[in-house]
Amino acid sequence: MTPKTELDRRSFLKATLLTGGALLIGTNLPFTSRAEERFGIEAEPAAEFHPNAFIKIAPDGKVTVVVGQAEMGQGVLTSLPMIVADELEVDWKDVTFEHGPPGAAFINPALGGQITGGSASIRGLFDPLRKAAAATREMLVTAAAQQWSVPVEQLRVRNGEVFHPTSRRTAKYGTLLAAASKVTPPTAPKLKDAKDFKFIGKNVKRLDTPEKVNGSGIFGMDIKVPGMLTATIMRSPVIGGKVKTFDDSAAKAVKGVRHVVQLESGIAIVADNYWSAKKGRDALNVVWDEGKMASVSSDKLYQADVAAAATAKGIEAKKIGDIAAGKAKAAKTIESVYWAPFLAHATMEPMNATADVKADRCEVWSGIQAQMVVQQMVAKELSMPPEKVTVNNTLLGGGFGRRLGEYVIDAVKLSKSVGKPVKVVWTREDDMHGDFYRPSAYNKMSAGIDAAGKPVFWQHRIVSPSIMATLGPGLFGFAPPPDRLDDTSTEGASNLPYDMQNLYVDWVRTDPGVPVGFWRSVGSSHTAFSTECFLDELAFEAKKDPLAFRLSLLEKHPRHAGVLKLAAEKAGWYKPAPKGIFRGIAVHESFASYVAQVAEVSVDKKTGKVKVHRIVCAIDCGQVVNPDTVAAQMESCIIFGLTAAFYGEITVKNGRIEQRNFYDYKMLRMNETPKIETYIVPSTEKHGGVGEPGTPPTAPAVVNAIFAATGKRVRSLPIKPADLREVA
Repeated sequence: MTPKTELDRRSFLKATLLTGGALLIGTNLPFTSRAEERFGIEAEPAAEFHPNAFIKIAPDGKVTVVVGQAEMGQGVLTSLPMIVADELEVDWKDVTFEHGPPGAAFINPALGGQITGGSASIRGLFDPLRKAAAATREMLVTAAAQQWSVPVEQLRVRNGEVFHPTSRRTAKYGTLLAAASKVTPPTAPKLKDAKDFKFIGKNVKRLDTPEKVNGSGIFGMDIKVPGMLTATIMRSPVIGGKVKTFDDSAAKAVKGVRHVVQLESGIAIVADNYWSAKKGRDALNVVWDEGKMASVSSDKLYQADVAAAATAKGIEAKKIGDIAAGKAKAAKTIESVYWAPFLAHATMEPMNATADVKADRCEVWSGIQAQMVVQQMVAKELSMPPEKVTVNNTLLGGGFGRRLGEYVIDAVKLSKSVGKPVKVVWTREDDMHGDFYRPSAYNKMSAGIDAAGKPVFWQHRIVSPSIMATLGPGLFGFAPPPDRLDDTSTEGASNLPYDMQNLYVDWVRTDPGVPVGFWRSVGSSHTAFSTECFLDELAFEAKKDPLAFRLSLLEKHPRHAGVLKLAAEKAGWYKPAPKGIFRGIAVHESFASYVAQVAEVSVDKKTGKVKVHRIVCAIDCGQVVNPDTVAAQMESCIIFGLTAAFYGEITVKNGRIEQRNFYDYKMLRMNETPKIETYIVPSTEKHGGVGEPGTPPTAPAVVNAIFAATGKRVRSLPIKPADLREVA
């Protein structure tokens, strides 16, 4: 679904708005038949259509970049405007941003939808934004050329103005807006040469930092609407449970409680404020139909995975050569099982949404990673056209794949029920219990090496639930049938870069009843752990240095080898580590970026406690827009990965999620955070993502370093100090 990037005059005029002299330009901008009828083809569109553009230029020359992606800490409110500013040739101080609404103009061609995920913002929008900005620049130049009666070729642009070197005439962009709106848009605007970039590839301070520091930035939790009520929802303590009966008399007696409403998701208390809603919820008396999950526990789920790995028929994900032939050549065979648990997203800002439903329209406010999906969901719920649903996206207090918007529907239902705007607020416990989780993954591994220590076969069976079966219908309109591969479960394993003459990867789909979904780096979050740790086992059995062993298998993959060499060099891999410090290494490709990490750790022999002192990270993400953002995202990914490696584990008992809050689902603390060094490979390759690829190599690099320190393999996460203590 690649957006059209060439505009004819007719389409351009439809998408052009001159309100107070502002010129708005975008690509593939929809213009409804209603607007056609009301205004006519050549009329100026009504103000409500202007958000469909990427670029606004005001009479004072200020440029507003309308960003249709969600900002959840990854920096799109700066990196996307940088692309526009560079191609448009404007001063950075004159650039700002707006959050974009749902709209076809904001469909990311890398994903086929207006979705922020897959580390795809730059990958998908770099070219469309450059073309939109270049077309805008050429139209402004043409407008000046027509006014001055000079050839376009004689004009130049700089810092938001057009100038004519010969006559020394200049014109600020803001003075050319009306004339530019009458210029036929170029079908193939000329893009700048990369050597002339002023912003792209340079460190630029983030535009959204000041408002986050001074508190003026608006997150979903900050929304206040006149007449708004606040709601909390009591949900079943058992996964999939339903309300059997309830008594709301005590809840209604709480001061400030206005309504008690039964929803499919539970019992909602709607009140004047959050505290009243929470007190009312605490007073509810609910009897639950716990359903089929009431007897489910983590132990039972694990044993089911063990059985499935041994007996179930797998779905092929990758096949090279002949495994049986490889086994016949093996001088030594190594077998291991690697386990990764369910994980919560645990965003700093719990889920929340505000909705105001009217008879003929609806407006919602929330932090959302998939605005068009939410618009469609709300429209379907209310049986109204999508264009009647306004979605206001706010800053997100952490996304990681969680904020796809299903939580908005409860706010919509409640607003419709009570006839007022309603904000639904989840507690931390609601968020922990009502999440969709990173799937658990049981990895059955076997491989063989010949007498020279070279791998002759590699076999990997992954047993896990299907993300797409859970989220696919709502997000993409389809789900893989039971006999089809869900490659979100095998990515990172099915594209193993190492030279394996005989390789077989398959997947066994399970249905544990625990809701699962995207989690930062998706399948690679567990496949990097299993593959990179198991490869270390092969290196040890082959009596090879872990780095040298990897490089010997990467002759056909220079970008993997390049980041490995860079990380190793900067970490001093072949130099002695400080006393008591041990190193581990890992490399992984995800979302078109290549990341290697070297971890330096120490392990207390008495307690088994692991301390990570330093992580050296090298990334090749192709052409870089903002190096500072790349480094920040690597740091963020590594801290996220360390948190999961040391503390991340969602467990089930009697159908209930056992973890409740940050006291039993811990985050990495500041004093536990290692020194992190990030090195970026200079590259002109196509863009790779940076929001997720730094997470996968972290756990295996640490675990491999733990083996170097203790001689003990960690094959199950999270890392447990008790398993690493020396026995007296």
